[in-house]
Amino acid sequence: MQFAKRLEKIPPYLFAEINRKQNELVSQGVDIINMGVGDPDKPTPVHILQVMHEAIDDASNHNYPPYQGTQEFREAVAKWMERRFGVMGLNPNTEIISSVGSKEAIHNTFLAFVEAGDYTLIPDPGYPVYRTSTIFAGGEFFTMPLKAENDFLPDLSAIPEEVAQKAKLLWINYPNNPTGAIANLEFFTELVAFCKQYNILLCHDHAYSEMAYDGYKPPSVLQVPGGKDIAIEFHSLSKSYNMTGWRIGFVAGNATGIKGLTQVKSNIDSGVFKAIQKAAIAAYSSTNEAEPQAVMAVYQKRRDIIVQGLRSLGWPIQPPKATLYVWVPVPPGYSSAEFVTLLLDKCGIIVPPGHGYGAAGEGFFRIALTIADERLQAGIQRLKDAGIRYTMG
Repeated sequence: MQFAKRLEKIPPYLFAEINRKQNELVSQGVDIINMGVGDPDKPTPVHILQVMHEAIDDASNHNYPPYQGTQEFREAVAKWMERRFGVMGLNPNTEIISSVGSKEAIHNTFLAFVEAGDYTLIPDPGYPVYRTSTIFAGGEFFTMPLKAENDFLPDLSAIPEEVAQKAKLLWINYPNNPTGAIANLEFFTELVAFCKQYNILLCHDHAYSEMAYDGYKPPSVLQVPGGKDIAIEFHSLSKSYNMTGWRIGFVAGNATGIKGLTQVKSNIDSGVFKAIQKAAIAAYSSTNEAEPQAVMAVYQKRRDIIVQGLRSLGWPIQPPKATLYVWVPVPPGYSSAEFVTLLLDKCGIIVPPGHGYGAAGEGFFRIALTIADERLQAGIQRLKDAGIRYTMG
C-alpha cells in the first residue's frame, strides 16, 4: 500500500506536531504550559447553548441540511454583514454559503479554482492550509513575505508580472494569524484593484474579525466599492463565540466564487447540522454587545500580561490590536527552532516557531492567549527563573 506522492510534499500539520510533543512530555510527568494552539478555553455563550438544546429536540432538524446552508441561516448572515460592516445587499441565495468552520471552505476553494500550472499568492508567514491546499490542488504557490518594516502587509509590487498573469487566487488574512497585524480599507482597496487587473479571486480569511482590542473594529474587504466583484470573505464562529468544536461559519461575496465553492462542497460534504445552524443564527442575530465584549476583556487582560511580562525581560514588542496571538521576536543569536526548543527544555513551555508558518516567519515565535491568566503569569515567571531575556546570547 502506497501513499499518493502529493503527501511527500506536505509536512506534518504544525499543530498536530505540537499536540504530539505535548502528550509525550505530559506522559513523562512534565508540567507543560501550552501557549501553542489558538483554541479558546472559555465555554460557548449560554444563549447559544439554549437554542442548540431546543434545536436538537426538534426532529425537523435531524435530516440532511441544504448544501448551501438553510435559508434562515443565510439570511441571518446577510443581516449580520449589513449590521456589522455596512455591507448592503448580499444575496442569500447566490452570494452566501455556510461552511464547516473556515478550514474546509478554504481548502475547497483551492479545489474549485486551482489546477496544474496555476499560481496561488499566499502570505508568508501564514495559515499553513493555504500552502498545503495549493499542493493538493496541483498548483504552485508564490509567497508574499509579510515583513515587520511593512507592517506585515504584502508588497504587491514585488509580485512578478508572469506570476500575476497565472495566479488564480490571492489570500489575505487580517487581523492576521500569526502576526496579529491589521489592515485598513485603503490597503484593501489596493488589493481589489490589483485582483481586478489580473482577474484573480481575492480571498479574505476573516476568522478574527471580532477578536480586537482597545475599541478597534476590523473592516471587511467587501466594504470596498467593487469589492464584491472580485472578492469572497471567510467567516467563522470558532474564535468569536468560543465555538471551535462546533464547525460552523460562512463564505460571502462574489457570486462566481460562491458558485465554484458550492459545486465542490456539494460533492464533498453534506452541509452543517441544522441544529448547529440554529445556534449560529442565535449568535449572529444577537445585538447584545455585553457578552462578546466580556470575552474580549478576558483576552485583552491576557495580552497585557504577556506584553508587559516580556517587556520586563527586554522584549521590544507592542501590544497587538487584534487576534488571539502575540508575535514575538526571538533573542539575537537564536533561530526560531533553537529558541522554542530552549523554552521547552528549560521552562516546559510550548510555542510554535515562526518558520512553521513560512520562511518569512523565521526569527519569531507565536504565543496564543488561550490559557488562564495564572498559567500565562507562570510562563513569564519561568522565563525569569531560567534567566531567559531578549538580550541573552
